[in-house]
Amino acid sequence: MTAERPVPTTSAKPRERPGAEPVQHRNRSRRLRREYLLFALFAFPNLALIAVFAYWPVIGNAYLSLTRWDMIAPSPTFVGFENYIHLLTDPSFLRVLRITVIWVVVVVGVSLIGGLALALLFTTAARGRSAASALAFSPHILSGAAVAAVWLFLFDPNYGLSRALFSLFGLDSPHWTTSGQWALPALIIVSIWKGVGFVAIVYLSALQSLPGDVLEAAKLDGANRWQVFRYVKLPLLSPTTLFLLVTQVIAAFQSFDLIAMMTGGGPAGATTTLSWFIYNEGFRQFKAGSAAAGAMIMFVLLMVVTVVQMRFVEKKVHYR
Repeated sequence: MTAERPVPTTSAKPRERPGAEPVQHRNRSRRLRREYLLFALFAFPNLALIAVFAYWPVIGNAYLSLTRWDMIAPSPTFVGFENYIHLLTDPSFLRVLRITVIWVVVVVGVSLIGGLALALLFTTAARGRSAASALAFSPHILSGAAVAAVWLFLFDPNYGLSRALFSLFGLDSPHWTTSGQWALPALIIVSIWKGVGFVAIVYLSALQSLPGDVLEAAKLDGANRWQVFRYVKLPLLSPTTLFLLVTQVIAAFQSFDLIAMMTGGGPAGATTTLSWFIYNEGFRQFKAGSAAAGAMIMFVLLMVVTVVQMRFVEKKVHYR
């Protein structure tokens, strides 16, 4: 009697059907095409609006800056870089740039420092904090024309509140809006008063969202209030500071309504910033090419400032 031999078992893999791999590849490609088509369907309207209302005007303005046009002639005359050469070699335009830099640096710097101080005050005040923050923020939502009208009355040297304040010290009120020495400081005061509340509210929101455990750990380590603020709160507030720095610089460059209502760029150009210069050249002097060149210079300045802020200032930002 012979023993039966064990039948060898083989774990053979099931054969794949020929053509299965190409079918899966086609299905994956079809699915990706549908996803791309869906993305394009939702993104195209937004991209089209941005292209029409943002990029195309910049391109059109860039071409207009290379021409001479009084807005009456049928078509502008191409002059190349003549407008840029004229502006950058004109002492009056260089004065406009200097006034713009002073305006932006002082308004943004004081607004950030004052807004942070107000936010810290609001965090310590227990009673009336909501009312105080609302009062501080309210000037930001008012129109520039209304704010300018109120401050024109306050600055009036004959009937305004400034006259009463200066008279307490036996002094005469300066002619704020008609004096070349005081016009720019007057505008800076009003601009800071109007915008510091917004900065304070943003900082207040950021302060209230700081991690409490980190602050408690710093206090347990023996840090006093100044050390907690300097070495803990300020680094944690750096993303908020970067956001405010970028937005406030852009807003200061574009400031127009207060200047239009209070001084009209005067007296003798003492308050003519770049935004008012562009308006004056284009819609008062009817020099569309020169105004467009000024707008392109502002555009380049804003781009440079923003890139510098994002590349160098952002390195010191601590994201938690």
